[in-house]
Amino acid sequence: MAEKKEKLFEMFPPVTTEEWRAKVDADLKGVPFEKKLVWRTNEGFNVNPMYRKEDIENLKTTNSLPGEYPYLRGTRTDNDWLVRQEIIADTPAAANEKALEVLTKGVTSLGFCVAEAADVAILLKGIDLSKTEINLTCCPRKAIEVAKALVTCVKEAGAADTFRGSVDYNPLRRTLRHGGEAPAAADIAASAKELLAAVAEVKNLRVLAVDSVMFNNAGAYIYQELGYALAWGAEWLTMLTDAGVDATTVGCRIKFNMGISSNYFMELAKFRAARMLWAQIVEQYKPECKCACKMAVHASTSKFNQTIYDAHVNLLRSQTESMSAALAGVDSITVTPFDAPYKTPDDFSERIARNQQYLLKEESHLDKVVDPAGGSYYVETLTASIAAEAWKLMLAVEAAGGFLAEVNAGSVQAAVNASCEKRHADMARRKEILLGTNQYPNFNEMAADKIEATGCACGCGSHKEEPKDNGGLSTRRQASDFEELRLATEHAANRPKVFMLTIGNLAMRLARSQFSANFFGCAGYEIIDNLGFKTVKEGIDAAMEKQADIVVLCSSDDEYAELAPEAFKELDRRAQFVVAGAPACTDDLRAIGIENFIHVRSNVLETLQAFNAKLLKPNTEK
Repeated sequence: MAEKKEKLFEMFPPVTTEEWRAKVDADLKGVPFEKKLVWRTNEGFNVNPMYRKEDIENLKTTNSLPGEYPYLRGTRTDNDWLVRQEIIADTPAAANEKALEVLTKGVTSLGFCVAEAADVAILLKGIDLSKTEINLTCCPRKAIEVAKALVTCVKEAGAADTFRGSVDYNPLRRTLRHGGEAPAAADIAASAKELLAAVAEVKNLRVLAVDSVMFNNAGAYIYQELGYALAWGAEWLTMLTDAGVDATTVGCRIKFNMGISSNYFMELAKFRAARMLWAQIVEQYKPECKCACKMAVHASTSKFNQTIYDAHVNLLRSQTESMSAALAGVDSITVTPFDAPYKTPDDFSERIARNQQYLLKEESHLDKVVDPAGGSYYVETLTASIAAEAWKLMLAVEAAGGFLAEVNAGSVQAAVNASCEKRHADMARRKEILLGTNQYPNFNEMAADKIEATGCACGCGSHKEEPKDNGGLSTRRQASDFEELRLATEHAANRPKVFMLTIGNLAMRLARSQFSANFFGCAGYEIIDNLGFKTVKEGIDAAMEKQADIVVLCSSDDEYAELAPEAFKELDRRAQFVVAGAPACTDDLRAIGIENFIHVRSNVLETLQAFNAKLLKPNTEK
């Protein structure tokens, strides 16, 4: 008996792209398709609302398998990434104790901040170096001695062939953070050659750092992080091959430490594009082994978008970020604990951060599938688009003299800081949203008392925020401007009260009172909402009874021409008067003295800063 095979959807006729487009145009009813549905990204290219098979027919990104050059689909044939935790403790002995504890809880990769080479043996005491990846961050001047100490420990453990790990030799860290001149190229190359010689007996110890996570945490756009990372890696290759080191050795010793933003699909595509472009770059240096073309990538969830207020939303951000990296096939992931913006992470937040990765592995089984996005019309198109923009940037850096020259000139820092400023400006106008910060804030949350000093306690200074000289990367998180507003409100002697004078059209007054509550809640003001008033006088009297500092008239545009002058006159400047909306009669209302209007085009930050300046009273209590 012949086996019956049922093909899904065979009863439906094929639909062409032109037919889909015709249907969309009909539904748009004359609104331009490009204006309504095409998204212009910050990465420099457009994203369409739909993609079909023909969109990827000419892409070469679909022509390889996982583990095959150019490694777009992964450098491995599995997706079992390492779960990394950064160990923060007061002393090396305490760090070791903590490391041994977390290794019993599923962690497979450790990050240590090292002050002195002598601390390495203490940090690693009792750790199985054949099974646990070890990553050491230290002052660049001490990298050689730290690496030698690590090699000694690895050899004593008999793990030279099975050990995996890194020493974060980053001679550009201080210049990127604080400006000024980096060491000369010849000096960097000489130190790097000595470092490579020191670790020659441990083949999987990577010591040449590309720390593009610094750009991510400074607010860089995705194409910038990738473009600068590639230029940085190319600088290592050029510098050391010119100094006589073979390309295979250099390529096999470079470690990329990259960030992950909350742009879910774009970040997934970034890591795929990164592997492909890096493989092609290394290939140009004629390595003897293709293994040198494999990009080793550690990914860390972003600190730039973390918030102090409504901090548990940080868990949602880091979960989607780590999912992007996991699906993209990175080698290891660090999930930044949700409380990192305001304190040294505690046991609870570190445990939750670990569990976030275990959810992806043990419950979602993302480690069981290699490159699940492969062949996706959307993701493949994003991968090619991001690769093109990052490649342009990398070529521009090369044309300007290379990554080191651009860092010394301050051009890299300036470009990233410009993106940071743009993102802060977009945040102020709600073009970018951070839930709980500039949209839907928890009005009554107080955060001042939970803020503590943060930083690495080992004494190396690597994780501490030091004063930034002119020319360094920004350290301002995206939420910082709004957090300053709310903290100013908390520290003031009074907390302004915002009264919603809801009147007239039911649907409009409810919508505008909700909008206004969210608007003023971003400054931490007390919100007094109402179901509605029959008359303006009734509403103003209720506002004065509540001792309101701001009265917001919430009604429809058609009713404002009559209601706003009456309410403004009745209030008689006993409080700040605000109209919620941008009605056609705005000019007429301004003519009688009404100054404050809030609407979707308002600069939320600047508006609230102005109200803070008017309303907050200094707290004279000592």
